[in-house]
Amino acid sequence: MVALQGGPQRASLLSVLLWSGIGAHEVMIDWTRVDTDAAINAFAEAVGDVPRTVRAGETAIGEALVVAETMLAALPAPASRRIIDVAGDGRSNAGIPPAPIRDRLIAAGVTINGLCVLHEEPDLLQSYTTEVIGGPGAFAVECKDYDTFAEAMRRKLVRELSSL
Repeated sequence: MVALQGGPQRASLLSVLLWSGIGAHEVMIDWTRVDTDAAINAFAEAVGDVPRTVRAGETAIGEALVVAETMLAALPAPASRRIIDVAGDGRSNAGIPPAPIRDRLIAAGVTINGLCVLHEEPDLLQSYTTEVIGGPGAFAVECKDYDTFAEAMRRKLVRELSSL
């Protein structure tokens, strides 16, 4: 869920956090420096190997943003940009509301982007736009289902990286 871009050598530090309901989160890949094609490929392979294990029914986006905020505070190196990517298939329905956490993160200079999987909630993009995304250059992309998720993620990452 969390990606940090920037740094003095135009490198990126990336991390993957899986989340669902209250207290249901796990760092699957800790902060990893990505600065070469080999490092990008290795990170992509590691992400591909991450199992999708979540508790059905709950979507605690505010809770996930708090965990991401904690992760950003523990960065192993300074960064010129901090970005949180939230990918999900439902609006927040558990835990603290995401908007106040989003607003606090934006005030700290963090950008929050989104990727909405619309298979269960066709209007999810509107919910993300209102409650989740924000900050300099923030945007959300959508995909119709998990079969099109990888392509949507690629489009989102290309857009983020091109903005650097």
